[in-house]
Amino acid sequence: MKRKEFIKTSSVLFAGSLLSPYLACTPQNTTKEDLQEIIRKNWAGNYTYQAKNLYEPNSVEELQNLIKSLNKQKALGSRHCFNNIADSPENQISTRNLNQIVSLDEGNKTLTVEAGARYGDFSEELYQKGYALHNLASLPHITVAGACATATHGSGVNNGNLATSVVAVELIKPTGELVKINREHPDFPAVVVGLGAFGIISKVTLAIQDAFDVRQDVFQDLPLSSVENNFDEIMSSGYSVSLFTDWMDNKVSEVWVKRRMDNNPQELGDDFYGAKAATKNLHPIVELSAEACSEQMGVPGPWYDRLPHFKMGFTPSAGEELQSEYFIPREHAVAAIMAVEKLKEEINPHLMITEIRTIAADNFWMSPCYQQDSIAIHFTWKPKTKEVMETLPKIEEVLAPFGVKPHWGKLFTISPALLHVLYEKFPEFLALANSYDPDGKFRNSYLDLNIYKM
Repeated sequence: MKRKEFIKTSSVLFAGSLLSPYLACTPQNTTKEDLQEIIRKNWAGNYTYQAKNLYEPNSVEELQNLIKSLNKQKALGSRHCFNNIADSPENQISTRNLNQIVSLDEGNKTLTVEAGARYGDFSEELYQKGYALHNLASLPHITVAGACATATHGSGVNNGNLATSVVAVELIKPTGELVKINREHPDFPAVVVGLGAFGIISKVTLAIQDAFDVRQDVFQDLPLSSVENNFDEIMSSGYSVSLFTDWMDNKVSEVWVKRRMDNNPQELGDDFYGAKAATKNLHPIVELSAEACSEQMGVPGPWYDRLPHFKMGFTPSAGEELQSEYFIPREHAVAAIMAVEKLKEEINPHLMITEIRTIAADNFWMSPCYQQDSIAIHFTWKPKTKEVMETLPKIEEVLAPFGVKPHWGKLFTISPALLHVLYEKFPEFLALANSYDPDGKFRNSYLDLNIYKM
């Protein structure tokens, strides 16, 4: 039984009809694959969505009618969030069928895509036409709208998060009204990284640039003392740089340096601040096969195939895992890293790998990088929920003196009261969200806890 045969797309004629409860009408010949789709989980499998109904519109018009006719609802993208930010007490609206390129404006150098498009769906075609995005996240499997709404990012001291390439969004409000919000609109800094509080994004227009190629060099066993003494130099050594560590043995296990070929990069040699050049392609989790990873060993390739760590056609990262991520002002990078390192005996037993990246400042009200250059300390955890959730407060405590902020789409325990203080534009964001959605159609337990709880 195919998913599309089981969950029918809703239209205006039956927008209010139920597509669930699923288990009550599951046929006897349902396969395991079908069951995984019926019992909707996020990408990593750690969260089961509670929404009773799922809708999959095929057009913006169908999406508008659904939004207008349904009560409590949330958009569902690539399911890559590790918490309940995309869940709803009643209805989820999947954007997976809204995944097309709408237009390429070569004169203004912009690309408009439907909100459900994943970066990997269109990046190759964009490259073939001679263009590029400024950056990508570690995996290309995520949707444009979802990534921007949660301030998801790549790396690079001069690279803002993925939302900084947004020129305009098309938003559908609770009434079904479609509005276009561009960079000149006063609500733009709130709506783009909007956490799903304002409505459902239907289209996104992105700034593009001329295509470029990238080479990726990997080094192993960087002494932690080199990070302490040369952090800025190391992180500025490429267009995008990532440090991977398990926090043990006073070292960073891998350094991934991605450099643009149009900048005429020189050979980095076999010794990189005390780290040795890798002799083969590596996975960030060194025990895993590098088959799923983007090409390394200094071999140039298209931006879309080098800036991510993982290839589009493979399962990214480890698959079954948990994730959390914390943002710190870059001026406190070394102190924050060393504070976390002191917890290594408590962190390591539950950890797969940590990645440390840099992100340039932006002006989005609810971005963790709002008006501050930042570093992100990312944890990929083993699927041990109890142990991980007991470890997170300890990490958050040692990072608190540095003004730590969590990634909105990953696991954290920082209190709402503290979150509200950390975001200086929070009062304005809350007031605007209430004005866009006065009846709380897009509210869910995540927003009720982290945004609306006072």
